[in-house]
Amino acid sequence: RPVNASACPFELMTKPDEDESGPVVTGPSVDYGQRAERMVNRWMQAQPNSTASPTPASGQQAARVTENRASAGSGPVHRMQRLSKHVVLEQPREVPVLTECEVLVVGGGPAGLSAALAARRVGSDVVLCERYGCFGGVITTVGMETLGWYRYEGTVESKEGIGREMERVAERMGGTTKWPYNDSPCLDADAFKIVADGLVQQAGVRPLLHCYVVEVLKENDVIKGVITESKSGRRAILANVVIDCTGDADVAHLAGADYTVVSKDASMGTTSVFAASGVDKQKFLEYTEKNPRTYKDWSRTWEQEGDGSGKENNLRSPYLDIEFEEARKSGVVPDTEMTRNFGGSWSALTDAGEATNLNLVHMKGVDVTNVEDLTRAEMQGRAEALNALKVLKVKVPGFENAKLRNFGMTLGTRDSRKIAGRYNLTGADVRGQARFKDSIGIYPEFVDGYSILLLPTSGRYFQVPYGCLVPPKVENLLVAGRCVAGDMISHAATRNMMCCTITGQGAGAAAAIAVRDKVSTHSVDVGKIQEELKRQGVQLE
Repeated sequence: RPVNASACPFELMTKPDEDESGPVVTGPSVDYGQRAERMVNRWMQAQPNSTASPTPASGQQAARVTENRASAGSGPVHRMQRLSKHVVLEQPREVPVLTECEVLVVGGGPAGLSAALAARRVGSDVVLCERYGCFGGVITTVGMETLGWYRYEGTVESKEGIGREMERVAERMGGTTKWPYNDSPCLDADAFKIVADGLVQQAGVRPLLHCYVVEVLKENDVIKGVITESKSGRRAILANVVIDCTGDADVAHLAGADYTVVSKDASMGTTSVFAASGVDKQKFLEYTEKNPRTYKDWSRTWEQEGDGSGKENNLRSPYLDIEFEEARKSGVVPDTEMTRNFGGSWSALTDAGEATNLNLVHMKGVDVTNVEDLTRAEMQGRAEALNALKVLKVKVPGFENAKLRNFGMTLGTRDSRKIAGRYNLTGADVRGQARFKDSIGIYPEFVDGYSILLLPTSGRYFQVPYGCLVPPKVENLLVAGRCVAGDMISHAATRNMMCCTITGQGAGAAAAIAVRDKVSTHSVDVGKIQEELKRQGVQLE
């Protein structure tokens, strides 16, 4: 093979193949023994235990340090012991303590942020542990933009509290836009990451991202901390009180608390939220004005129950539905069970032509506590989102030139474990303006789920009791967010993000007062919790 040796940027080291025919050109004569010795010397200089490791000259890279699990503090690697085809034995090992605190909040969504801030404002040393790389929960990881989109005329709710504070801070930063048909603000998902960071840092909460809780530490019935997994390895966090804001009651489950689970066939759907760019905003809004949709239109894809008054029927809704039915009939997308369920809401539209919350692809039959179901739903949801986008491009004016902007970082989930609490909320409570002596806040009569839609235009509201945060079998563990205690209908109210901030703030205040007074979360003085929440601006009655 003719080779222009002078043109090679490196020395030619390949020996000619004696069996190869034709002319062969080799490079200049090379002393391979000397070259090997130089290579070995260079390699030896990079080893930390080598005697030949001179100080690097100025501008050179420092020698790399070789570590193993033992030197990194994770202990030796144990040999596997297999007990059966489906079971292996994890060997006992020492677990380094990552940190200690008074109040540990697990999960950094609206509930977790509210819990951490409330506890810190009482004076506790607080760690906020989050499995993703940002705080904000479904706002930042899924792209759901509103803490409370239900604010039509007549709604009564607390004017203060950490949830309302989050909205105001985001608005001051320029991270909100108006929701289409009332005064609820839409939160920019990426801007809210900065909002959450600022709230955490300014309060003095100790943040911990990319950290997943995998086990709990208990003494008898008292929780003492958790075991985490992260890039740092397996580490323990010790705490006086732990607040479970995971959404799925993960910590409560690991701690042995009782809980209820709706079968996956009866549970609310799981959503793959996506955003589109290249939208002609003005053209799309003109289309929605010519083709107004109301909440009565929601009943095409699911049987809708209200309070019998029909008060929701004429309220405008940012809803797309009939376009998908027409697309199936005309062959734009296949007629499948999935595409027959296409339809849902849009919210924020930017002047740059971005539709940042397209909540259109819903999947039934997903157990969101099962890793295989989650994997299937993630992949199926992304594929079906492209079909939904194809329909928008063909059937919705303004979307003709739209393209995929991004998917949410993870699925939007609505339904999983709900603890059995000291008190279990009921549908009658949330629909009947229930009042409780241990109230930690009020929430409007807003129910969205299990084929029920009630918007709080009547001014009705219920009180949220401290008892629904308390698992009776585990002391010094509180639960906040969508996994608080209650039946299916009450869950359709308490799962909503603004209500999650209420239970989170109540849990945070309660945890910090229990630590301060050196009592259990089971025996903490509810009157003191209520006094603190009033001091923090929460409306209790």
